[in-house]
Amino acid sequence: MRSIWNGAISFGLVSIPIKLVNATQNRSISFRQIHTEDGGRIRYRKVCELEDREVGQAEIGKGYEDADGTIVPITDEDLSHLPLPTARTIEIVAFVPADRIDPLQMDAAYYLAAGGAQAAKPYTLLREALKRSQKVAIAKYALRGRERLGMLRVVDDAIAMHGLLWPDEVRAPEGVAPDTPVTVNDKELDLADALMDTLGEIELEELHDEYREALEEVVAAKVSGEAPPETPEPARSGKVLDLMAALEKSVRAAKESRGEEPAEPEEASEASEAEVRTLPQRKSARAAPKQTSGKKSAAGGKTTAKKTASSASSARKSASKSAQGAKKTTAKSTAKTTAKTTARKSAAKKTASRKRSA
Repeated sequence: MRSIWNGAISFGLVSIPIKLVNATQNRSISFRQIHTEDGGRIRYRKVCELEDREVGQAEIGKGYEDADGTIVPITDEDLSHLPLPTARTIEIVAFVPADRIDPLQMDAAYYLAAGGAQAAKPYTLLREALKRSQKVAIAKYALRGRERLGMLRVVDDAIAMHGLLWPDEVRAPEGVAPDTPVTVNDKELDLADALMDTLGEIELEELHDEYREALEEVVAAKVSGEAPPETPEPARSGKVLDLMAALEKSVRAAKESRGEEPAEPEEASEASEAEVRTLPQRKSARAAPKQTSGKKSAAGGKTTAKKTASSASSARKSASKSAQGAKKTTAKSTAKTTAKTTARKSAAKKTASRKRSA
């Protein structure tokens, strides 16, 4: 890897020669600007305003524009005499626990390579000291015309440095959180925890830039003269009718995707059967447009359906009444038959008694 800056780490009275190299690389696909009519490249040329001519890189220097518009030339020699100890030095100012660093401050990342054989011993000493202390080093350094803040930590057997934003460069999250008061109950939190546990962890190495891969397919198709791949239909967005139902369904879906059998809920409820779907739009009665023949037919269909339903309901009521009447009639008949039988038996007993008396 090519170094972009040479200097030294200042660790108390110990100086460690180092080379700064980029720890990351940009893998995104870049495009060129072209003239849409003929495909010609669009280029930006550097032109001197006074002479109205294009100038080369060797003729270009730095200048500071004063408040009155005057340009003050600044040379590399002027910058080399900056009254800063960090001009060519990464000056360690403190050692702090890693969790003291707000991730919002993180900027570009670099590797610090030892600058020669003489730097091997102090470089290794600093690396092992960072490992044993389980801390990170906070340092100041100058790069690309400004003083910066950095954090040194150990990555494998190397020392890495993360550029940090100054604390006053990080904005406070004012007006970002919801203004509406919301209460979250324990059951919702339990379901959210279950969903987090079910989704589990992932190796970051398994993640990749799908957008870049899709873009490469489109470019390859254009180069070969083939039709570009079809764009899949985006998933339909829906409104959450029930947060609990959505969480339960998410947990079940995550378990099924992992081949696990989802546990059946103890009590079935209407909320557990709810789905995340788009709500139908409500039409205002005041702003109802005039109905066309198609809408009238639909209205007629609805009226017919209502009448049919009403008839069916009346039939059911009539059947119920008939059944009740039949039950009453049967009961009366049974009662009369029983009464007659009892009367006959009683008369027969009386007759037998008179005969015996005679």
